[in-house]
Amino acid sequence: MTAVRIGCGSSYAEDRVEPAAALVEHGELDVLSLDCLAERTLTHAQLRRLADPSTGYDLRLDRLVAEVVTRCLDHGTRFVANLGAANPVGAAERTCELLARLGRSGARVAVVTGDDVLDRLGTFDDGSHATAVSANAYLGAAPIVEALERGADVVIGGRIADASLFLGPLAHAHGWGSDAWDVLAAGQTVGHLLECGTYLTGGNWHDPPVRTVARPWDLGMPFADVEADGTAVLSKLSGTGGLLTVDTCKAQLTYEIGDPSAYLTPDVVVDLTGVRLEQVGPDRVRVSGAAGRPAPATLKVLVGSSEGHLGEAEVSFAGLGAAERAQAAAELVRCRLEQSGVVPDELRVDRVGVDASYGPATPPPAVEPFEVRLRVAARSGDRSTVDQVLAEVDALYMYGPAGAGGVRRDVRPVLGLDTCFVPRDEVHPTVTVLEVA
Repeated sequence: MTAVRIGCGSSYAEDRVEPAAALVEHGELDVLSLDCLAERTLTHAQLRRLADPSTGYDLRLDRLVAEVVTRCLDHGTRFVANLGAANPVGAAERTCELLARLGRSGARVAVVTGDDVLDRLGTFDDGSHATAVSANAYLGAAPIVEALERGADVVIGGRIADASLFLGPLAHAHGWGSDAWDVLAAGQTVGHLLECGTYLTGGNWHDPPVRTVARPWDLGMPFADVEADGTAVLSKLSGTGGLLTVDTCKAQLTYEIGDPSAYLTPDVVVDLTGVRLEQVGPDRVRVSGAAGRPAPATLKVLVGSSEGHLGEAEVSFAGLGAAERAQAAAELVRCRLEQSGVVPDELRVDRVGVDASYGPATPPPAVEPFEVRLRVAARSGDRSTVDQVLAEVDALYMYGPAGAGGVRRDVRPVLGLDTCFVPRDEVHPTVTVLEVA
């Protein structure tokens, strides 16, 4: 079989839609895969679902269907995404509803479920997640392969692992078996390189004044031409900004992998130590040499537990003495809380622009900052405690120091994140195919 061309249409839950649409329109793709989740974004989706069970999927869904999925159907490009987040069934049903309105009757939308293991968490957990409100296992490529074998034009899942979104279509197209470890490892490597989108085409490489890329406001999404033996050439659309080089590939290849000789994925353990990268043309890099071993016996599970409410308040100080006045304000807030007997579970006070990133390790500034933003954050199981902390920031208007202004307050529920591991045979992915009426 000839090479399969697979592109990346998203690298996180709020990624831009325009590059994905352009890639489908001009990239002559066989498949477009979208990674829409991270630990943080899945948690936000779970919070939305808890507030309203009809929600919990990617907030861009309507726009993605109108501007990207329809283009995929027009061009014969299959669409694969984990945009279902905390509610893949709701996402698939909404997709069918929108496609019907847009006159795409007959399109086949597959929904992958089974990643939600909350109801069985107690059977394999050590009891440390007593307040868990969500538990999602990282699924691999197999249900994507099944969905495509069943004729799906669109595949929507929840917590499908990032690189598996790309491996699934490749394994289906090339007929890779579930124990063909070396080619599965090659496919996972390609997926890992593509999954972060514009990281590969210069986004994270753009580091002025050390390094710059051309037209960073117009970075193109990457794609790969993948042969049956797993060898691939990575590229981007001609005329888009950024660059794709051996160096940008190295930067992404080493991202979030842990042990490079044993990168654990749901589908295969990947040995990246033999990977070779070769520049074969402008914005074209060949990748080869990954090796694989049998998949782990367990799957990772992301557990979200209720941790009360998090509140943040910010206020600005400007002009001469801004840093000292911000510090005085921080001390005033701490004293007022102590005086009132208000004790949140966690309290953090930062002077943004002075010491918020490195704290006491921050070197003294060469020039006194002319503006400082004071940030006070508190977490507590008791919402009223959080409100009391933020009220003390509001009170700086009247109690000083001089010149406090621009208070912003926000309170939201918090899910704490943790991981555990579940035996693979405890997770049962299911594929359901819906046809657009």
